[in-house]
Amino acid sequence: MKLLIAIVQDQDAPSLIDVVTERDFRVTRLATSGGFLKAGNTTLLMGVDESRIDELLEIIKENCESREVPTSFVSMSIPGDTYMPYPINVQVGGATIFILDVEKYLQY
Repeated sequence: MKLLIAIVQDQDAPSLIDVVTERDFRVTRLATSGGFLKAGNTTLLMGVDESRIDELLEIIKENCESREVPTSFVSMSIPGDTYMPYPINVQVGGATIFILDVEKYLQY
């Protein structure tokens, strides 16, 4: 048994959860926020049999798109000077995945 922790973009989460549950995986959704862009993320906790890890990873890969979004970068200057934010594109999306061994699994 493995515990798969997937951190995905909020906009990718609903469709991913739909597909995961249709394929008979169990999933717990946690609302989280990212540190870099302070954007909303969703953290999914999924207990999965080791034999189905590759199947689950493929589902996540197919449903979590990586994309570029414009954001403003604020340049810092000397106090009293004006600053001009300028837009840059940053890559967001995709999924960050951690896979942990589960020593014991109980369900009541």
